[in-house]
Order: sequence, then C-alpha cells, then structure tokens
Amino acid sequence: MRLGNAVTSWTDSHCHVYDDEHMPGGADAAVQAALDAGVGTMVAVGCDRATSLAALDCARRHPAVHATVGLHPHEARHGVDMIADLFDASVDDVSRPAPIAVGECGLDYYYDHSPRDAQRTAFAAQIGIANERRLPLVIHTRDAWDDTFDVLAAEGLPERVVFHCFTGGPDEAARALATGAFLSFSGIVTFKGAADVQAAAAACPLDRTLVETDSPYLAPVPHRGRTNQPAWVPAVGVRLAEIHGVTADRIRFSTAEAARRAFPGLPPA
Repeated sequence: MRLGNAVTSWTDSHCHVYDDEHMPGGADAAVQAALDAGVGTMVAVGCDRATSLAALDCARRHPAVHATVGLHPHEARHGVDMIADLFDASVDDVSRPAPIAVGECGLDYYYDHSPRDAQRTAFAAQIGIANERRLPLVIHTRDAWDDTFDVLAAEGLPERVVFHCFTGGPDEAARALATGAFLSFSGIVTFKGAADVQAAAAACPLDRTLVETDSPYLAPVPHRGRTNQPAWVPAVGVRLAEIHGVTADRIRFSTAEAARRAFPGLPPA
C-alpha cells in the first residue's frame, strides 16, 4: 500500500481485539486477520480492570497492538481505584507494556448503567490521570454532550483528546474540534440512516480524523449484522473517502498519521 513515497497500513484507533469470546477465532486469529487485511496497528481499549489487563496482555503478545487503561462509564460505579495501579510499572510482570492512553471513559446517559454522579466522578478522575501523566484521553460520550464538555472544562483539557465512535452531528463536531480534539469514526458512518454522523465526518479536517472499528461491535457495511473485527476498518475508511471525495489511500495515510499525533505512544506509520 503506497501513497506517494510513503508506505503505511491502516490504523484501527479503537477496538477490543483482546475479547477472545467474541473475536472470530479468538484474539490471536483476529490480530492475524487484521494484519493480512493491511491493518498494521490496533489500539486495544480497556473498559475496566479485567479488560484493561487483557488489552495490556494482548499488546505484550502482539507488536501491532497497543493498549489503553480505562473505566467505561457503564462501570463507573466501581470507582477508578480499580484501575489506578495499572498506569504504573508492573511489579509482578516487568514485560507488561505501559498504556498509551487513558480510557475509554466519559459519560453515557443513554443506558445509565452507573449513576450519573458516579459517571461524572470517574470521568473527572481519569481526566486528572491523563493530565498528571501527560497521556491522551479517550472519551466515550452518549446523550451527554453538555456534561461531557462541562467536566472537561472544569478538570482541565488534556493535551490530546479523542472522541471515540463519534455519534454527534456537525454542531457537536464543531464543539469538540474547538477544543483541539480528534474525532474517531466507526462503522456507524457507513450506515444508511447516519446522516448526522456523515455530516460531522465531512466537517472534520482529515488531520483530526481517526478511523476505528470498536470491534466486536458496530460492524460496517457490507459486514453489518456480523461480529466486527479490526480487519474491517478499511470499510470504514472507504466510506470516509467517499464523504471527503478523496481516495481510500489518502484516508489510510491521513488517519494513520493523525493517530500518531493523537497517540504519541504508537510507533511510526
């Protein structure tokens, strides 16, 4: 895969590839399938202690995988203390890699699996960790835009912020971009009824656009309805290329470069 004189592969900026139960053939097979499909970098995102440890272990076993540690708003009621030590060097396993970002964290008022005050507390605490450790912050927000921006403003915006699986429209995109954040688009952007998300993608500069699967969820067209996997991130990129009127190679290159700016812990593209 070549664009000009640069050779690079797709980057899946947000996936849960460590999920053996749901990844086709298990995590190892899903990583290999992604590599075979031209996806050379995967960001495996933690949602609680167990999944953060699984992401770190997957990163230890696969050079193409890089892990985050976070507490999802669904799990916020358990408290950030359950993951806090995972940002430090492991005493028991010196080979465990360091996380490249904090998250996913944020607010989800659609499901409200955790009380909203607990969500805000956990979100604020993880913003604090990102600021203290100078790590990127990966945000999950659903039906909670105003409170998300309010908590970010109150706690102090980290240097690098990614709004993952962006589900807002152009207005929310403008608010997020005004903070300097990156927007990461998932398979939703390929869905027929996702006009607002597609409009947001059109409004997002390519140097702030990331591409993700959020696998095993949200499989893109033409795979919709099946268990998602990182190998299918090019399908999301192709749709973004159509929206921007550029080639898929241009999106592959620009999203890979943007991912390195969003996550400095990633290796060069």
